[in-house]
Amino acid sequence: MERRSFLKSAAVAGAGLAAANSGLGQSSAAPAGATTRPMSPDMQYRDLGKTGEKVSAIGLGGYHIGKQQDPQESIRLIRSALDRGITFLDNCWDYNDGLSEVRMGQALRDGYRAKAFLMTKMDGRTKDSYNKQLEQSLGRLQTDVIDLVQFHEIIRMEDPDRIFAEGGAMEAAVAARQAGKIRYIGFTGHKDPLVHLRMLEVAKQHNFHFDTAQMPINVMDAHFRSFGKNVVPVCVEQGIGVLAMKTFGDNFILKSNTVQPIEALHYSLQQPVSVVITGMDSPAIMDQAVEAVRTFKPMSQDQIASLLARTKDAAADGKFELFKTSSHFDGTAANPKYLG
Repeated sequence: MERRSFLKSAAVAGAGLAAANSGLGQSSAAPAGATTRPMSPDMQYRDLGKTGEKVSAIGLGGYHIGKQQDPQESIRLIRSALDRGITFLDNCWDYNDGLSEVRMGQALRDGYRAKAFLMTKMDGRTKDSYNKQLEQSLGRLQTDVIDLVQFHEIIRMEDPDRIFAEGGAMEAAVAARQAGKIRYIGFTGHKDPLVHLRMLEVAKQHNFHFDTAQMPINVMDAHFRSFGKNVVPVCVEQGIGVLAMKTFGDNFILKSNTVQPIEALHYSLQQPVSVVITGMDSPAIMDQAVEAVRTFKPMSQDQIASLLARTKDAAADGKFELFKTSSHFDGTAANPKYLG
């Protein structure tokens, strides 16, 4: 579907979104090249691998942005994040059936696009499915260029083979980058570090260097099928920007009663990551994330050891990291058609 056609269909489909469209001005193009964005003294900024980009240490999770009943509430949250110096915006083609991207696109009007490092993800494993999803995402996000597009949910050992195969999604991603539709290429996954390592190995076989890799980094990961121990060092060595997620594991980790939100965020920020992506579905949760950055100081080895000792028993069998041990978070498993 062409972007202009999709924009028209999105506008028609969004009867409940019509109010959100009013008074928000026109869409704007993304900044070109490695860009300098407004920075807040209350926010920390880090290098995004070897890209030359600086991004906020905390990123706004895209899934939670599509959950509000009132579209205006979603838009206010996104704009508030950008106004407070959070530059990294996360999203995905399939989040809330595209609603997360639609609302983010509306929020990025009136000059807000220039404040954002915009990331979204594609589920498609084939060249054709990737291209179709990318055109839809460009339309929903109301931009001609997406800063970073990642292959979503690399959770199966065969996913790297499908993406790098002839006619696979990698062909589409590279072509889109050459055409100026996307700037950087990465991948995400939450199931097992071995799958991430295979993705990196297959990329090496094809002489391809990923700009970013997204993975769970939290106080329990260190004890069970650890991305932090097994994948992060490889990414750091290769100059790949590490994007941390699942700090709270959709609150399941917090339900273990072994860690408080701020210290959980501090632990993730302590790791050699470019950004910690976390859901912010209300002003209070956004305040919490910003406060975590404001109060963050490098942790001592004793502090880290104490925190991990608290979480060791709860983390032993992965029962609080459901994204590793169940299909609870596997959107592409529930919807195999997304893969193409």
